[in-house]
Amino acid sequence: MPQAGSIWTRNRTGARDQNEFPGFHAAHRNNSSVTGSFIKSADGGGWAAGPSNPAQACVGPITYIGYDAIKADTDGLKAGLAGQSVEGFMASLGPGTFTANMLDEHYESREGLLFGAAEALREEYKAIVDAGFILQIDEPELARAFQFYPTMTTDEYVAYTALRIEAINHALEGIPEDRVRLHFCWGSGHRPHKNDVPVGVIMPTVLKAHVRWIAWEASNPRHDWEWVIWEDLKLPAGKILMPGVVGHASDIIEHPELIAQRLGRFAKLVGPENVMAGTDCGLGTRVGHAEICWAKLAAMSEGCKIASMAVD
Repeated sequence: MPQAGSIWTRNRTGARDQNEFPGFHAAHRNNSSVTGSFIKSADGGGWAAGPSNPAQACVGPITYIGYDAIKADTDGLKAGLAGQSVEGFMASLGPGTFTANMLDEHYESREGLLFGAAEALREEYKAIVDAGFILQIDEPELARAFQFYPTMTTDEYVAYTALRIEAINHALEGIPEDRVRLHFCWGSGHRPHKNDVPVGVIMPTVLKAHVRWIAWEASNPRHDWEWVIWEDLKLPAGKILMPGVVGHASDIIEHPELIAQRLGRFAKLVGPENVMAGTDCGLGTRVGHAEICWAKLAAMSEGCKIASMAVD
């Protein structure tokens, strides 16, 4: 696998689904939820970043400057939760996703860029946890990047994922594991997803993250069946699964009984005390209207009640 300089980033010009379904992607090229702002190159040789997806370049050491901004965010969330008996969480981008499309003109390798970002992001992670919130690291790069490198083998991709888990753990040094959850996904775009990497390929690596909760897409038609991996894969002590049980793939409201069934499958395999309901990614921006989003969340709440009664 190429590792140095900007070669890795500049090779990020293909997508497995785009190569298999060129007509579909060409017909929807103006819809970023389908194409991810990629366009066909003039010579027909592949897909390249479009005008709406300009390159970012790192020209010096990555440092964190968002102290005032993150304090404003945490103060605002504290005010919003005042008087409520709930525990808030706040999401922050993972180092792999932060550097995924970044050109490197400073660090000697992509690994250096990745870990430089991890050290800077640690400041934001600490600020969220120190404010009393659960930190959610959003790191879609763990699963979605398989689409972007059509020639990469699954073994190579496991190594790619493992390096990004190492960077996450580096960023989390000094932060209690039981205050962190990790979310990954295959990208929430409305596209085929036929060539997504199977979750069973990368989950053993993802489980090495120094976090308590593992949250991922588990309800959309491409990945709904993958709960079966837990028939053979052992959940490490202290970790909690947070599978998505409602999702963005459709505006159809999931039935609470279906949600309860989904939760029950995981509960039977890893224990009900180790399962927490979650949503697939992109729910608020991919469904057709806020009404749909709220209805899905209401259905999830009802499904959790049904699943809990089944356990009791």
